[in-house]
Amino acid sequence: MALPTRRSSVPVRVGDVTVGGNAPIVVQSMTNTDTADVESTVRQVAALARAGSELVRVTVNERDAAAAVPRIRDALARQGISVPLVGDFHFNGHKLLKDEPACAEALAKLRINPGNVGRGSKRDPQFAEMIEIACRLAKPVRIGVNWGSLDQDLLTRLMDENSRRESPWDAMDVVREAIVVSALDSARRAEELGLPHDAIILSAKVSGVQDLISIYRSLGSRCDYPLHLGLTEAGMGSKGIVASSASIGVLLQQGIGDTIRISLTPEPGGDRTREVVVAQELLQTMGFRAFTPLVVACPGCGRTTSTYFQELAQGIEGHLRRRMPEWRAEYEGVEDMTVAVMGCVVNGPGESKHANIGISLPGTGERPVAPVYEDGEKTVTLKGEAIGAEFQALVEAYVARRFRRRGERA
Repeated sequence: MALPTRRSSVPVRVGDVTVGGNAPIVVQSMTNTDTADVESTVRQVAALARAGSELVRVTVNERDAAAAVPRIRDALARQGISVPLVGDFHFNGHKLLKDEPACAEALAKLRINPGNVGRGSKRDPQFAEMIEIACRLAKPVRIGVNWGSLDQDLLTRLMDENSRRESPWDAMDVVREAIVVSALDSARRAEELGLPHDAIILSAKVSGVQDLISIYRSLGSRCDYPLHLGLTEAGMGSKGIVASSASIGVLLQQGIGDTIRISLTPEPGGDRTREVVVAQELLQTMGFRAFTPLVVACPGCGRTTSTYFQELAQGIEGHLRRRMPEWRAEYEGVEDMTVAVMGCVVNGPGESKHANIGISLPGTGERPVAPVYEDGEKTVTLKGEAIGAEFQALVEAYVARRFRRRGERA
C-alpha cells in the first residue's frame, strides 16, 4: 500500500538535519533537566540522541542556562554526539541571546513562542531582537504557538470581529483560528525582518486531539512552512501515548507533518527516552520510517497460560534495541527486519513464515518444541530450557548472513 502524499513544504536545515521538503519525518525530544546543570543535561541529551532523537530541545530560561549551552555543546562533541540542539525561549529570550551571544552560536535552532515574547508595546521590538539575532547567525527558527500562552490581544480582537459576524463562530473555533493566525502572522513578520522563508518552522500546540487535528489541517492548507507536530500536555503513561498517537497519526496519514515529538510526562524516576521510542514506533508502524526491527508477538489467550513466550518476546525486543546501534553501523537495511515471537500453533507458524525470522512456542498442552522459520522456511526446532538464548543466537546469525555489510559490494 502506498504511503500518503506528503504536504508540500520548504526544506529547512537544522544543523545537519533537514526538516520538510522530501526529507524523512524527523523525531525530536526535549530535556527536563536544569540546563544550568551541565553534567545532567549532557547525560540526558546523550541518552536521547542514542535512543534516536534527531533534534533535542533544551530550556533556556535564565542567564546561567544560556551560559551553559556552549559548554553542553562542547561536552557532547567530546563524546562524538552531534545532535542539533534547539533553544527554547520564553519571556526573556531577547535579553538572554543578547547577553550570552555564545549561546545562540552553539544552538542549531531557536524556538520562539509569539505569545510569550512580551506584551503591548514590548512585543514587536523584543520579537524583532530575537529574529535579528537569528538572521545574523543564520539560525532557523521554530515559531511555536501554544494555546496556554496565546496572544490575548490577538484573541480579543478576533473575538470582537466574530461578535460582529452575521452568524458568529463557536468560541472554540475562534480560539483555533487565533492560534493559526498567530503562527502565520509571526512568520510573516519574521520574513519582513529578514529571516529567510526556508529558515522557518511552525508549530501550534494544544492538548485536545480533535483541536490539534483541526488546527493543523487549517495551518497546512494556508502555508508551505514545515510543520512540527506534537500534542502538548498529553499526559503520562498510556493516556499520553494514546492521545499523541491518535492525533499525530491522523495528521501524518493526511500528509501533514514534517517533524514530531511525543510529549510524555515521565513517571517518577522514569526514562525520558520513552518519548523517543514511542515516536519511532509510531512512524515505523505507519510505514513512514524504519528504526529498529519490529517484533510481532501475539497477545496471548487460554492456549498460552504460560508467560514464557511473553518473557521471550520482551527479551528479544530488548535485545534488538540494544544491538541496533551496532547493527545499523555495520549492516544495510537491518532496521526493516521483522521478528515474530508467537505463543501457540493457531497462528504461530503462519506469522513466523511471514516474518524474516520467527519462532512458534508451544501453547498449553502442545508438544514442548519451538520451530524456527527463516524467510518462510522452517530451519530448526528448538527444545529445552535455553530456547531464548538459542533463538537470540539464531537472530544474530541471520542478521550477519542476510544483510550486506556497509561498504561491501553487492
